Amino acid sequence: MMRKQFAGLMWSVTASLLVISTAHASGSVEAGETKAAVCKGCHGEGGIKPILPEYPMIGGQHQDYIVAALQQYKTGKRKNASMNGFAGALSPQDILDLAAYFSSQKSELKMKY
Repeated sequence: MMRKQFAGLMWSVTASLLVISTAHASGSVEAGETKAAVCKGCHGEGGIKPILPEYPMIGGQHQDYIVAALQQYKTGKRKNASMNGFAGALSPQDILDLAAYFSSQKSELKMKY
């Protein structure tokens, strides 16, 4: 019985550490700004004014959403020829940096209630 309790405790500690380390993974707004130069061709400066209506505004979007979207484009779970190609070349740190940059932008997506 004691072994099961110890194993359960160790599992809980390990899981907690994984959650904590993931939660603290962050990107650099400055690095993201540099990496986002190619993004403005479609999404506009800062991701705020897309050049065509079918391109989404990503400036001001939630950081976690941007990370998830880029990861899904990278793996092919989301389908878009341009984005799949672009995201396929991104490292995990690139994704965090881009998400930090775009989420830091002031836009209509950040409404005050």
